[in-house]
Amino acid sequence: MRALSRYGAPVAADPSPERTDMKTFARLAATLVCATALITPATAHAADLNDPRLKDIAMQLVSSAENSSLDWRAQFGYIEDIWDGRGYTAGIIGFCSGTGDMLDLVELYKKRKPGNVLEKYLPALRKVNGTPSHAGLDPNYTKDWKTAAKDSAFRAAQESERDRVYFNPAVKQAKSDGVRALGQFAYYDAIVMHGNGGDRLSFSSIRKRALGKAKPPSQGGNETTWLNAFLDARVWAMKQEPEHEDTSRVDTAQRVFLKNGNLDLKTPLRWKVYGDSYEIK
Repeated sequence: MRALSRYGAPVAADPSPERTDMKTFARLAATLVCATALITPATAHAADLNDPRLKDIAMQLVSSAENSSLDWRAQFGYIEDIWDGRGYTAGIIGFCSGTGDMLDLVELYKKRKPGNVLEKYLPALRKVNGTPSHAGLDPNYTKDWKTAAKDSAFRAAQESERDRVYFNPAVKQAKSDGVRALGQFAYYDAIVMHGNGGDRLSFSSIRKRALGKAKPPSQGGNETTWLNAFLDARVWAMKQEPEHEDTSRVDTAQRVFLKNGNLDLKTPLRWKVYGDSYEIK
């Protein structure tokens, strides 16, 4: 007489309880391995921009567009007025004297290191916030900014504010929408350029515009279709401002990765921004 296992498969009768238990355990273990193999690719290995290596790649990608260099750590002392109506643009993420994020950064620096070289400019930064004015900042602000950039406390403050204002909100929203590393970067780059306020060209408005064309994966949509819709909305927003009418940071960078199906931002990466070629091996 042949017995049936718990899975319905016939097994030879074995008078030894110990051997039967061992066979049952082996079958259970094999079943568990098979089930895990089916689940793992869809969950455990999804690329996440919080991974230190991928985060560094994201910083290099942004720096290629903001500073024409992959060396983002060399940008702590960068400062100039690029005449985009936002006053001085500076640091590793383009903090602006006219948009409030530079003011927040210098206030954090004061909190962490009272008496620093930039603290005396806080009254002027409060007055010029929301304007392109340099009143109260010239002629020595740029020189003092570069001096501050040599201070590890100021560099750490820049990274803290970058993460708080731009990186963390972008990655959080992207993960909520169910997109992987490329989508997380696309969100981050959009927040860096457009901010996350409530105006019609902000990141939230760009995402809302994309929702009119497609659904993110978290709502049952296709990831590639959704990211194409998001990038379309991003390009539209960029073209509304003359200083951002060159959309190559999307067209010949992010869109290239998307067309290649590189949703996990796997290296090597090759792209162009403003006609310049870059590569991360």
